[in-house]
Amino acid sequence: MEAGIVGLPNVGKSSLFNAVTCTQAAQAANYPFCTIEPNEGMVSVPDDRLDRIAAYFKPQKIIPAQIKLVDIAGIVKGASEGEGLGNKFLSHIREVDAIVQVVRCFADPDVIHVAGKVDPVSDMEVIDTELMLADMQVLENTLPKIQRTAKSGDKDAKLRVEIIEKCLARLNAGQPIRGGEFDPAELKIIAQYGFMTAKPILYVANVDDTDVLGEGDLVKRVREFAEKRGADVVPVCAKFESELAELDPPDRKEMLESVGLKEPALSALARAVYHTLGQQSYFTAGEKEVRAWTVPVGATAPQGAGVIHTDFERGFIRAEVYALDDLEAHKSESAIRAAGKLRVEGKSYVMKDGDICHFLFNV
Repeated sequence: MEAGIVGLPNVGKSSLFNAVTCTQAAQAANYPFCTIEPNEGMVSVPDDRLDRIAAYFKPQKIIPAQIKLVDIAGIVKGASEGEGLGNKFLSHIREVDAIVQVVRCFADPDVIHVAGKVDPVSDMEVIDTELMLADMQVLENTLPKIQRTAKSGDKDAKLRVEIIEKCLARLNAGQPIRGGEFDPAELKIIAQYGFMTAKPILYVANVDDTDVLGEGDLVKRVREFAEKRGADVVPVCAKFESELAELDPPDRKEMLESVGLKEPALSALARAVYHTLGQQSYFTAGEKEVRAWTVPVGATAPQGAGVIHTDFERGFIRAEVYALDDLEAHKSESAIRAAGKLRVEGKSYVMKDGDICHFLFNV
Protein backbone atom coordinates (compact mmCIF):
# COMPACT_ATOMS: atom_id res chain seq x y z
CA MET A 1 0.00 0.00 0.00
CA GLU A 2 1.28 3.44 -0.96
CA ALA A 3 0.40 6.96 0.14
CA GLY A 4 1.33 9.93 -2.04
CA ILE A 5 2.41 13.20 -0.45
CA VAL A 6 0.92 16.09 -2.42
CA GLY A 7 0.52 19.84 -2.04
CA LEU A 8 1.25 23.18 -3.61
CA PRO A 9 4.92 24.11 -4.15
CA ASN A 10 6.87 25.34 -1.12
CA VAL A 11 4.51 23.97 1.53
CA GLY A 12 7.18 21.70 3.03
CA LYS A 13 6.36 18.41 1.27
CA SER A 14 9.93 17.33 0.61
CA SER A 15 11.09 18.49 4.04
CA LEU A 16 8.37 16.37 5.58
CA PHE A 17 9.22 13.41 3.36
CA ASN A 18 12.90 13.63 4.24
CA ALA A 19 12.13 13.87 7.94
CA VAL A 20 9.61 11.03 8.04
CA THR A 21 11.76 8.65 6.00
CA CYS A 22 14.91 9.63 7.94
CA THR A 23 16.71 10.49 4.74
CA GLN A 24 19.21 13.29 4.53
CA ALA A 25 17.41 16.50 3.73
CA ALA A 26 18.29 17.87 0.36
CA GLN A 27 19.59 21.39 0.12
CA ALA A 28 16.62 23.75 0.28
CA ALA A 29 15.57 25.15 -3.07
CA ASN A 30 13.17 28.05 -3.34
CA TYR A 31 11.72 26.92 -6.67
CA PRO A 32 8.28 25.45 -7.44
CA PHE A 33 9.38 22.26 -9.20
CA CYS A 34 12.38 20.89 -7.33
CA THR A 35 10.97 17.34 -7.44
CA ILE A 36 10.16 15.95 -10.88
CA GLU A 37 10.27 12.19 -10.43
CA PRO A 38 8.55 10.99 -7.27
CA ASN A 39 10.85 9.90 -4.45
CA GLU A 40 9.83 6.83 -2.51
CA GLY A 41 10.58 5.75 1.03
CA MET A 42 9.50 3.01 3.44
CA VAL A 43 8.28 4.17 6.83
CA SER A 44 7.89 2.03 9.95
CA VAL A 45 4.60 2.36 11.82
CA PRO A 46 5.37 2.96 15.52
CA ASP A 47 3.44 0.53 17.72
CA ASP A 48 4.16 0.14 21.42
CA ARG A 49 2.36 -3.22 21.40
CA LEU A 50 5.41 -4.75 19.72
CA ASP A 51 7.63 -3.95 22.70
CA ARG A 52 4.96 -5.12 25.13
CA ILE A 53 4.72 -8.48 23.34
CA ALA A 54 8.51 -8.76 23.02
CA ALA A 55 8.91 -8.40 26.80
CA TYR A 56 7.50 -11.94 27.17
CA PHE A 57 9.33 -13.60 24.25
CA LYS A 58 12.77 -11.91 24.28
CA PRO A 59 12.99 -12.24 20.48
CA GLN A 60 16.12 -11.85 18.36
CA LYS A 61 14.41 -9.06 16.44
CA ILE A 62 11.29 -6.91 16.37
CA ILE A 63 9.76 -6.06 12.99
CA PRO A 64 7.15 -3.27 12.75
CA ALA A 65 4.63 -2.77 9.99
CA GLN A 66 5.74 -0.56 7.13
CA ILE A 67 4.09 1.72 4.60
CA LYS A 68 5.45 3.28 1.42
CA LEU A 69 5.39 7.06 1.02
CA VAL A 70 5.77 8.71 -2.38
CA ASP A 71 6.84 12.36 -2.56
CA ILE A 72 5.04 13.82 -5.58
CA ALA A 73 6.06 17.18 -7.03
CA GLY A 74 4.07 20.32 -6.22
CA ILE A 75 0.73 20.83 -7.94
CA VAL A 76 -0.27 24.31 -9.09
CA LYS A 77 -3.53 25.88 -10.16
CA GLY A 78 -4.24 24.70 -13.70
CA ALA A 79 -2.49 21.34 -13.22
CA SER A 80 -5.51 19.54 -14.71
CA GLU A 81 -4.88 21.56 -17.88
CA GLY A 82 -1.18 20.72 -17.90
CA GLU A 83 0.19 23.68 -15.94
CA GLY A 84 3.45 23.00 -14.12
CA LEU A 85 3.88 19.58 -15.73
CA GLY A 86 0.52 18.86 -14.13
CA ASN A 87 -0.47 15.87 -16.23
CA LYS A 88 2.70 14.00 -15.32
CA PHE A 89 2.34 14.74 -11.62
CA LEU A 90 -1.35 13.85 -11.58
CA SER A 91 -0.55 10.47 -13.14
CA HIS A 92 1.66 9.73 -10.14
CA ILE A 93 -1.26 10.42 -7.81
CA ARG A 94 -3.47 7.96 -9.70
CA GLU A 95 -1.02 5.17 -8.86
CA VAL A 96 -1.11 5.54 -5.05
CA ASP A 97 -3.72 4.15 -2.65
CA ALA A 98 -4.21 7.25 -0.47
CA ILE A 99 -3.37 10.94 -0.56
CA VAL A 100 -1.48 12.83 2.14
CA GLN A 101 -1.91 16.55 1.46
CA VAL A 102 0.58 18.86 3.14
CA VAL A 103 -0.92 22.27 3.89
CA ARG A 104 1.25 25.25 4.75
CA CYS A 105 0.35 26.76 8.12
CA PHE A 106 3.44 28.88 8.66
CA ALA A 107 4.68 32.27 7.49
CA ASP A 108 8.25 32.65 6.24
CA PRO A 109 9.36 35.59 4.08
CA ASP A 110 12.32 33.54 2.85
CA VAL A 111 10.06 30.82 1.40
CA ILE A 112 7.90 32.15 -1.39
CA HIS A 113 4.27 31.00 -1.42
CA VAL A 114 3.16 30.26 -4.96
CA ALA A 115 -0.05 32.30 -4.41
CA GLY A 116 1.73 35.16 -2.64
CA LYS A 117 -0.01 34.61 0.71
CA VAL A 118 -0.48 31.91 3.35
CA ASP A 119 -4.08 30.70 3.18
CA PRO A 120 -4.40 26.97 3.97
CA VAL A 121 -8.08 26.69 3.05
CA SER A 122 -7.44 28.30 -0.35
CA ASP A 123 -4.53 25.89 -0.88
CA MET A 124 -6.74 22.90 -0.03
CA GLU A 125 -9.44 24.14 -2.38
CA VAL A 126 -6.92 24.53 -5.23
CA ILE A 127 -5.76 20.92 -4.87
CA ASP A 128 -9.35 19.70 -4.48
CA THR A 129 -10.41 21.56 -7.63
CA GLU A 130 -7.52 20.32 -9.75
CA LEU A 131 -8.08 16.70 -8.74
CA MET A 132 -11.82 16.97 -9.35
CA LEU A 133 -11.30 18.56 -12.77
CA ALA A 134 -8.83 15.84 -13.72
CA ASP A 135 -11.27 13.12 -12.65
CA MET A 136 -14.06 14.81 -14.60
CA GLN A 137 -11.94 14.74 -17.74
CA VAL A 138 -11.38 11.00 -17.36
CA LEU A 139 -15.07 10.35 -16.70
CA GLU A 140 -16.28 12.52 -19.58
CA ASN A 141 -13.85 10.84 -21.99
CA THR A 142 -14.82 7.37 -20.77
CA LEU A 143 -18.60 7.76 -20.67
CA PRO A 144 -19.37 7.82 -24.46
CA LYS A 145 -17.40 4.61 -25.04
CA ILE A 146 -19.16 2.79 -22.22
CA GLN A 147 -22.56 4.09 -23.35
CA ARG A 148 -22.03 2.63 -26.82
CA THR A 149 -21.22 -0.76 -25.31
CA ALA A 150 -24.21 -0.51 -22.95
CA LYS A 151 -26.58 -0.05 -25.91
CA SER A 152 -25.71 -3.58 -27.03
CA GLY A 153 -27.20 -4.89 -23.78
CA ASP A 154 -23.93 -5.50 -21.95
CA LYS A 155 -24.89 -5.64 -18.23
CA ASP A 156 -21.43 -4.69 -16.99
CA ALA A 157 -21.37 -1.66 -19.29
CA LYS A 158 -24.82 -0.57 -18.09
CA LEU A 159 -23.61 -0.72 -14.48
CA ARG A 160 -20.50 1.27 -15.37
CA VAL A 161 -22.60 3.96 -17.05
CA GLU A 162 -24.66 4.32 -13.87
CA ILE A 163 -21.53 4.54 -11.74
CA ILE A 164 -19.85 7.09 -14.01
CA GLU A 165 -22.96 9.25 -14.03
CA LYS A 166 -23.16 9.12 -10.22
CA CYS A 167 -19.49 10.11 -9.98
CA LEU A 168 -19.94 12.98 -12.43
CA ALA A 169 -22.95 14.23 -10.49
CA ARG A 170 -20.86 14.46 -7.31
CA LEU A 171 -17.99 16.22 -9.06
CA ASN A 172 -20.32 18.69 -10.79
CA ALA A 173 -21.72 19.49 -7.35
CA GLY A 174 -18.21 20.29 -6.13
CA GLN A 175 -17.89 17.08 -4.09
CA PRO A 176 -15.11 14.48 -4.40
CA ILE A 177 -16.07 10.93 -5.33
CA ARG A 178 -15.03 9.67 -1.88
CA GLY A 179 -17.91 9.94 0.54
CA GLY A 180 -20.52 9.10 -2.08
CA GLU A 181 -23.19 6.45 -1.55
CA PHE A 182 -21.72 3.49 -3.42
CA ASP A 183 -22.20 -0.18 -2.63
CA PRO A 184 -19.19 -2.57 -2.44
CA ALA A 185 -19.61 -3.71 -6.06
CA GLU A 186 -19.64 -0.12 -7.28
CA LEU A 187 -16.60 0.79 -5.18
CA LYS A 188 -14.72 -2.14 -6.69
CA ILE A 189 -15.37 -0.80 -10.19
CA ILE A 190 -14.52 2.78 -9.19
CA ALA A 191 -11.15 1.57 -7.85
CA GLN A 192 -10.29 0.17 -11.28
CA TYR A 193 -10.21 3.68 -12.76
CA GLY A 194 -7.82 5.17 -10.20
CA PHE A 195 -9.94 8.29 -9.65
CA MET A 196 -7.95 10.62 -7.43
CA THR A 197 -10.89 12.06 -5.54
CA ALA A 198 -12.08 8.55 -4.70
CA LYS A 199 -8.90 7.87 -2.74
CA PRO A 200 -8.90 8.40 1.04
CA ILE A 201 -7.15 11.60 2.11
CA LEU A 202 -5.23 12.78 5.17
CA TYR A 203 -4.28 16.41 5.75
CA VAL A 204 -0.94 17.37 7.31
CA ALA A 205 -0.80 20.88 8.72
CA ASN A 206 2.84 21.95 8.42
CA VAL A 207 3.22 24.44 11.28
CA ASP A 208 6.13 26.58 12.47
CA ASP A 209 8.13 25.92 15.61
CA THR A 210 5.97 28.28 17.67
CA ASP A 211 2.93 26.02 17.20
CA VAL A 212 4.22 22.43 17.23
CA LEU A 213 1.01 21.27 18.95
CA GLY A 214 -1.12 22.66 16.11
CA GLU A 215 -3.31 24.91 18.22
CA GLY A 216 -3.12 28.04 16.05
CA ASP A 217 -5.88 29.62 13.97
CA LEU A 218 -4.50 28.36 10.66
CA VAL A 219 -4.64 24.74 11.85
CA LYS A 220 -8.17 25.27 13.19
CA ARG A 221 -9.22 26.33 9.70
CA VAL A 222 -7.63 23.20 8.25
CA ARG A 223 -9.51 21.04 10.76
CA GLU A 224 -12.82 22.69 9.86
CA PHE A 225 -12.26 22.07 6.16
CA ALA A 226 -11.11 18.47 6.73
CA GLU A 227 -14.13 17.71 8.90
CA LYS A 228 -16.40 18.57 5.98
CA ARG A 229 -14.43 16.09 3.89
CA GLY A 230 -14.54 13.40 6.59
CA ALA A 231 -10.75 13.45 6.83
CA ASP A 232 -8.24 13.53 9.68
CA VAL A 233 -5.62 16.22 10.34
CA VAL A 234 -2.13 15.76 11.81
CA PRO A 235 -0.14 18.87 12.78
CA VAL A 236 3.58 18.51 12.09
CA CYS A 237 6.44 21.00 12.21
CA ALA A 238 8.71 19.57 9.54
CA LYS A 239 11.55 21.89 10.58
CA PHE A 240 11.31 20.81 14.23
CA GLU A 241 11.04 17.12 13.32
CA SER A 242 14.12 17.35 11.07
CA GLU A 243 16.14 18.86 13.90
CA LEU A 244 14.76 16.31 16.36
CA ALA A 245 15.80 13.37 14.18
CA GLU A 246 19.45 14.47 14.35
CA LEU A 247 19.61 14.28 18.17
CA ASP A 248 20.63 11.41 20.42
CA PRO A 249 17.71 9.73 22.29
CA PRO A 250 18.25 11.56 25.63
CA ASP A 251 18.45 14.97 23.93
CA ARG A 252 15.49 14.07 21.74
CA LYS A 253 13.38 13.25 24.80
CA GLU A 254 14.35 16.52 26.44
CA MET A 255 13.51 18.50 23.31
CA LEU A 256 10.10 16.81 23.02
CA GLU A 257 9.29 17.54 26.66
CA SER A 258 10.29 21.18 26.21
CA VAL A 259 7.47 21.69 23.69
CA GLY A 260 4.89 19.41 25.35
CA LEU A 261 5.12 16.43 22.99
CA LYS A 262 5.20 12.82 24.24
CA GLU A 263 6.55 11.48 20.95
CA PRO A 264 7.65 12.85 17.58
CA ALA A 265 4.71 14.09 15.54
CA LEU A 266 6.00 11.89 12.73
CA SER A 267 5.03 8.82 14.78
CA ALA A 268 1.45 10.06 14.96
CA LEU A 269 1.61 10.83 11.24
CA ALA A 270 2.76 7.30 10.32
CA ARG A 271 -0.10 5.78 12.31
CA ALA A 272 -2.59 8.21 10.74
CA VAL A 273 -1.41 7.29 7.22
CA TYR A 274 -1.76 3.60 8.12
CA HIS A 275 -5.32 4.23 9.31
CA THR A 276 -6.15 6.31 6.22
CA LEU A 277 -4.99 3.43 4.03
CA GLY A 278 -7.56 1.23 5.79
CA GLN A 279 -4.91 -1.05 7.27
CA GLN A 280 -4.55 -2.74 10.64
CA SER A 281 -1.94 -4.98 12.28
CA TYR A 282 -1.93 -8.45 13.71
CA PHE A 283 1.12 -10.01 15.34
CA THR A 284 3.11 -13.22 15.32
CA ALA A 285 5.41 -13.87 18.25
CA GLY A 286 8.23 -16.24 19.09
CA GLU A 287 11.84 -16.38 20.19
CA LYS A 288 13.06 -15.66 16.66
CA GLU A 289 10.97 -12.53 16.07
CA VAL A 290 7.96 -10.51 17.10
CA ARG A 291 6.40 -9.05 13.98
CA ALA A 292 3.50 -6.85 12.92
CA TRP A 293 1.73 -7.95 9.74
CA THR A 294 -0.43 -5.59 7.71
CA VAL A 295 -3.95 -6.57 6.62
CA PRO A 296 -6.91 -4.52 5.40
CA VAL A 297 -9.66 -3.85 7.89
CA GLY A 298 -12.23 -6.60 7.32
CA ALA A 299 -9.72 -9.27 6.21
CA THR A 300 -10.58 -12.87 7.09
CA ALA A 301 -8.22 -15.26 8.88
CA PRO A 302 -7.16 -17.02 5.62
CA GLN A 303 -6.44 -13.65 4.03
CA GLY A 304 -4.41 -12.66 7.08
CA ALA A 305 -2.45 -15.89 6.84
CA GLY A 306 -1.84 -15.24 3.15
CA VAL A 307 0.11 -12.09 4.00
CA ILE A 308 2.80 -14.34 5.49
CA HIS A 309 2.78 -16.79 2.57
CA THR A 310 0.26 -17.66 -0.13
CA ASP A 311 0.48 -21.34 0.92
CA PHE A 312 -0.87 -20.35 4.34
CA GLU A 313 -4.02 -19.00 2.73
CA ARG A 314 -4.38 -21.79 0.20
CA GLY A 315 -4.03 -24.53 2.82
CA PHE A 316 -5.59 -22.71 5.76
CA ILE A 317 -7.00 -24.99 8.47
CA ARG A 318 -7.48 -22.75 11.49
CA ALA A 319 -6.00 -19.87 13.44
CA GLU A 320 -5.09 -19.85 17.12
CA VAL A 321 -5.66 -16.34 18.42
CA TYR A 322 -5.21 -14.47 21.67
CA ALA A 323 -5.02 -10.84 22.79
CA LEU A 324 -2.21 -8.79 24.26
CA ASP A 325 -4.29 -8.35 27.42
CA ASP A 326 -4.30 -12.14 27.80
CA LEU A 327 -0.52 -12.25 27.43
CA GLU A 328 0.00 -9.53 30.01
CA ALA A 329 -2.41 -11.26 32.41
CA HIS A 330 -1.04 -14.81 32.05
CA LYS A 331 2.60 -14.10 31.06
CA SER A 332 3.03 -16.93 28.52
CA GLU A 333 1.25 -18.72 25.69
CA SER A 334 1.16 -21.98 27.62
CA ALA A 335 -0.56 -20.24 30.53
CA ILE A 336 -3.01 -18.58 28.11
CA ARG A 337 -3.84 -22.00 26.67
CA ALA A 338 -4.24 -23.52 30.15
CA ALA A 339 -6.59 -20.70 31.14
CA GLY A 340 -8.78 -21.37 28.11
CA LYS A 341 -8.06 -17.96 26.58
CA LEU A 342 -6.54 -19.27 23.35
CA ARG A 343 -9.29 -19.04 20.73
CA VAL A 344 -9.54 -21.35 17.74
CA GLU A 345 -10.93 -19.51 14.72
CA GLY A 346 -11.97 -20.81 11.30
CA LYS A 347 -12.12 -19.50 7.76
CA SER A 348 -14.91 -17.01 8.41
CA TYR A 349 -13.13 -15.25 11.27
CA VAL A 350 -12.56 -11.53 10.63
CA MET A 351 -9.16 -10.37 11.85
CA LYS A 352 -9.11 -7.80 14.64
CA ASP A 353 -6.46 -5.15 15.11
CA GLY A 354 -3.95 -6.43 17.66
CA ASP A 355 -4.67 -10.16 17.31
CA ILE A 356 -1.70 -12.39 18.14
CA CYS A 357 -1.89 -15.43 15.90
CA HIS A 358 -0.61 -18.86 14.99
CA PHE A 359 -1.85 -20.30 11.68
CA LEU A 360 -2.23 -23.99 10.96
CA PHE A 361 -2.24 -25.01 7.29
CA ASN A 362 -1.71 -27.98 5.02
CA VAL A 363 -0.77 -27.95 1.34
